Amino acid sequence: MTSIDQGSPRFQGKIAVVTAAASGIGRATALRLAREGAVVAALDINPEVVKTTSTVKAAGGQSTSLTLDCMDRTAVEEAFRKLSQELGDIDILVNAVGQPSRNNVYEEFWRSDPDTWDFVIDICLKTAMTCSRQVVARMRERRYGKIVNIASVSAFSPPPTFTEYAAAKAGILGFTRALAVELAPFAVNVNAVSPGPIRSIQSDAQPEQLRARVLATIPMGHYGEPEDVAAGIAYLCSDDAQFVTGNNLVIAGGRVML
Repeated sequence: MTSIDQGSPRFQGKIAVVTAAASGIGRATALRLAREGAVVAALDINPEVVKTTSTVKAAGGQSTSLTLDCMDRTAVEEAFRKLSQELGDIDILVNAVGQPSRNNVYEEFWRSDPDTWDFVIDICLKTAMTCSRQVVARMRERRYGKIVNIASVSAFSPPPTFTEYAAAKAGILGFTRALAVELAPFAVNVNAVSPGPIRSIQSDAQPEQLRARVLATIPMGHYGEPEDVAAGIAYLCSDDAQFVTGNNLVIAGGRVML
């Protein structure tokens, strides 16, 4: 992470919450927002999330971390109450929790396990709804707020065996647009980012045959990096995007061109 004072102060004085911040897109986003001046609360079920906070602090930024399961509604409600008391009103929320399978098992729909449907939809869609529910009332009252939800190109160009993930991420897009319409009169921006194939713990664990098939669909010829997505998220969280809401920014190396 570069020194905080080398970044643009677009988020100076802003309080940002980033979920799934222990690794991948969530971690890259937390570091990017902190580099540009935000006080960042990093949330993750993985205790390694403390390393994200340590990295921010070592570079001169401000951060705190909480270890919790964002599928546990009670834990989420308590975490956001604590953050509001300690940090103040939340200006930015990035909902990055999600994964395409359970236990790295990928099946075609006719063989799929309904319990896996529940898991994937809960972790990808309902966590975003639960976390957003904690901040929208105050954002509405304050007439300020930025929410960015992580969708996926799988919502509109899914590979085989991604049925439940495609359904959940399509749900993210619908949720984003509906919430954007509700909050637009209150100057609150709600947008989505749809990453294409991005290097992550999950992608590294995918079967080699699946990885090769996915790679062949990317015109740029390689997987993206979490920082590529973090850059797009930072734009949507900034006042540079104050007239952008209900949008879906595709970051996919040309895999999907809308």
